[in-house]
Amino acid sequence: MLGLERRQKIMEKLTAERKVYVSELAKLYKVTEDTIRRDLEKLEQANLLRRSYGGATLAGNTSEDLSYRKRSNQNNESKLIIANKAANLIETGDTVMVDSSTTCRALLQQLVGQKDITVITNSIQLMNDFSGSSFIMICTGGALRANSLALTGSLAVNALAGYYVDYALLSCKAIDMEKGIMESNESESDIKKLMMQHARKTILLVDQSKFDKAAFVRCAPFSAIDTLVTDGTPSPAWQKCLSENHVRLL
Repeated sequence: MLGLERRQKIMEKLTAERKVYVSELAKLYKVTEDTIRRDLEKLEQANLLRRSYGGATLAGNTSEDLSYRKRSNQNNESKLIIANKAANLIETGDTVMVDSSTTCRALLQQLVGQKDITVITNSIQLMNDFSGSSFIMICTGGALRANSLALTGSLAVNALAGYYVDYALLSCKAIDMEKGIMESNESESDIKKLMMQHARKTILLVDQSKFDKAAFVRCAPFSAIDTLVTDGTPSPAWQKCLSENHVRLL
C-alpha cells in the first residue's frame, strides 16, 4: 500500500472513530510504528488531525459548539456503555444536578424506573424528555442557548446556588492531562462549575473521543471531580494522571 493511500485510510478510520492509536494502525496496515508516526506527522501538518499520546485525534476548532441535535447522533454506542456503568452509582432517593449533555441524557434513561430521584437541570430538552417519568424534575430557568437547549445566565446560577445535592452529573467538550476539563463556551462552563461546587460528589461522563483534546474554556481541574466514567481503558499515562488527582476511574 502506498503512503498516500495508507494516509487516506487512516483519515477514514479517524473520521469514523474520532481517535486512532499508533500500535493498532501499525498492525492494521502491516508497517512499523515509526512509519505510522510519520504518516500522522504529515496529516497533522495538513491540519487534518492532532497527534496525542500514543495516537491522534480528529482536528477541530477549539470553539466548535455542535448543536444538541448533532451531538445526539454521535457516539451513541459509547454513550450507552458509559450510561450503563454510571447508573450503578445512583441510588433511590438521590438528588442530582445534571447538565445539558447528551451523555447525561443517556444516563437518565438508564435510571428511569427508580423512585424518588430528584433531578435539577438547566436543560429544557431533559425537562421535556423526562416530564412523564418518576423523577422529581426541577428546572433552573435562565437565558436559553438555542444551540444546546441549555439555560444559562444569572437566573440559572441563582437557582442552582439554592440547592446542595448528592451528585453532579456532567460531561464536557474535551479533557487534557495538563489543561484539565474543558468546554466550548463560558456560559455553560460557569453552570458546570457551580454544579460541581454544590454537589457532594461529581461524576464526569466522557467517551474516548474527548481524551487528549482542547476546547475554548478551561472549566475545572481534575481534582474537582470524584469519578470519571468512560467507554474504554485509558492509556497508562491517563490512569496515572487520574490516580494522582484522586479520581476514581470506571
